[in-house]
Amino acid sequence: MHRNSRQAAILEIIAEKDIETQEELCAELVKKNFNVTQATISRDIKDLKLYKVTGTTRKYKYAFIESEGDAVSTKMRNLFRECVQSVNCANNLILIKTLRGNGSTAGTFIDSLALKEVIGTVAGDDTVLVVIDNSENAANLVNKFREYIR
Repeated sequence: MHRNSRQAAILEIIAEKDIETQEELCAELVKKNFNVTQATISRDIKDLKLYKVTGTTRKYKYAFIESEGDAVSTKMRNLFRECVQSVNCANNLILIKTLRGNGSTAGTFIDSLALKEVIGTVAGDDTVLVVIDNSENAANLVNKFREYIR
């Protein structure tokens, strides 16, 4: 079956069930007669811009968050606020500490802001390193990021 129908099925599945892993998602797609590999699922997750969020049972699950054109969605702002524990700066580097498993969510939020001062981001399990073009801009962005988590 085609990519579009498979991706539509993925969105249906994650809307109906808490899917924690790519393997679970793969199994659900097989039930719907999609013959997929984990690599295909990984690409689909990236294409669909799915995020891992805390589910109702405190486990993580995949979720789709619609963006509002160029603006960052309210849902993404709320996710950032809920998962970030601290924002600190050293010269032109910003270190954002998150709850375990939420580094990529926070990194995606920072990337979605498309800030010209940001040279790049590196997200880990519970940390995001943001490289800024200079120290002055880094200090200003720390304040901006802290505003998002208030």
